[in-house]
Amino acid sequence: MKNIITIQHTESIHHTNGMVGSWTDWDLSELGVKQAHNIGKRLSKEIKDKDYIIYTSDLKRASQTAEIVSSYLDIKPIVRPELRERNLGSTAVGKPVTWMKDNALPFKFDIDHKCLVDAESVREHWGRLLIVYNEIINSKDENIIIFSHGGTLSLFNAMWLKMKVEDLNSINIHGKAGGVSKFVENNEGIHFVKGISDMSYI
Repeated sequence: MKNIITIQHTESIHHTNGMVGSWTDWDLSELGVKQAHNIGKRLSKEIKDKDYIIYTSDLKRASQTAEIVSSYLDIKPIVRPELRERNLGSTAVGKPVTWMKDNALPFKFDIDHKCLVDAESVREHWGRLLIVYNEIINSKDENIIIFSHGGTLSLFNAMWLKMKVEDLNSINIHGKAGGVSKFVENNEGIHFVKGISDMSYI
């Protein structure tokens, strides 16, 4: 039996200033901080009787969300770099979205496509996330919270539904900043989706 909650980081500065997110290490915006506190307050009431383990991406917008929420749960987050957002390439770091649109390679809805020469493809991103996903699924921990990013959690959603990476050539299950999703695995190993990207927490 497993109860897994995934939380997409709340509003980040790059959501408001027209800059690329990816591996650029943006802080939360003032609103994002408030949203994280709101999530923490509500979640603490819902899961107060259970012991949870928390994992977070090392990028600040996710780890700051995790730190704020976990302060209401009295749990120290475990940092896992595998939970980072997809790497869009070293030259994209610190660049405006307009620069990215002007300089990216022609877009293809293909899991092996790279927007820049040294970027991660979706397949490579999948392989990186699969390491920590398998650890979580095979661990003895029953109650888990994961803080990550939109692109990364879209892959997690597909993994949970037991899809193959090739399925992502034609499907995407994406949430929004601050969205809370809930998943359950029963004792027979059947995966349930209890909610995707619930925005009422923020």
